[in-house]
Amino acid sequence: MSARILALDTTSEFGSVALAEGGETIEETLLHSPGGFGHLLFDAIARTLRRHSWAADSIDCFAAAAGPGSFTGVRIGLSAVKGLGEALSKPAAAVSNLQAMALFSEAPLRATLLDARRGEIYGAVYDASLAAVVEERVLKFRDWLTILPREEFEFAAHDPALFRPALAGTRFEQHPWRQAPRALAAAVARIAGWKLERGEVTGTAALDANYVRRPDAELFWKDKR
Repeated sequence: MSARILALDTTSEFGSVALAEGGETIEETLLHSPGGFGHLLFDAIARTLRRHSWAADSIDCFAAAAGPGSFTGVRIGLSAVKGLGEALSKPAAAVSNLQAMALFSEAPLRATLLDARRGEIYGAVYDASLAAVVEERVLKFRDWLTILPREEFEFAAHDPALFRPALAGTRFEQHPWRQAPRALAAAVARIAGWKLERGEVTGTAALDANYVRRPDAELFWKDKR
């Protein structure tokens, strides 16, 4: 029987809920909530399941985008899939946002990046199988460029216009770009399905946030000590 996946992305103000079965996206519901998703997420999940007459206990695996992203947003999504997985005795998967973005490129190598603020980016490079070639890092954009591979690759970002001007005069000036959608739940579901097939999905206790660096809340707390 084809695996059913329910996936969430609450890592930014642009969220999404997705259902997938047998590797195919059944639905991806877009959510926009600048104030966070804690007050609407479970209602959105319930409505999405009802539209397809899926019972919650028919889900084979729950998945969430694990960041990098908003500290609170990442926690909301992970807490939701942990709670659902524990309540229904089902496995759960955490998927990196950067890896999910790489799914939208068709190039042999895909360099994905997100704005990390403070003049920095979150970045990584993946191959066509979505295995990391350059591990996820948080760096100044120009510093990140120095560790990118010499081989041809495609950049992928939610908003390429934020980064392209900084490539002027570099060897990357003519590199192609792919605009990744802000809704990542369907990509998260697809990757979670592959992980489930390979036996890489375990119990909910192993789920953890992928901040790449300590979140602002932790840095603030440390400074106050």
